Amino acid sequence: MSIELPREARQQAVASLERYFQVHHDERIGNIAAAALLGFFLEEVAPLVYNQAVAEVQERLALRVNEIDLEVHEEPFAYWRKYDRSQRS
Repeated sequence: MSIELPREARQQAVASLERYFQVHHDERIGNIAAAALLGFFLEEVAPLVYNQAVAEVQERLALRVNEIDLEVHEEPFAYWRKYDRSQRS
């Protein structure tokens, strides 16, 4: 599964890469070079970040699923306890 960015996000990312090179390396990188670099990052590194995010979400969901019985648990045979309490009042 390739990671695709919406057009506007891609343009912002390319502009950010151009600015990064200008600010941190005192070097101008062209729009085409910045877009190529972004493409490389998206193909080479982004899947690593994506997979890590998916693993973290799976872990969090597993914890929530394991706790669901605490949130939705109902005591069985509660009618008579409730009935006996109301009779004492």
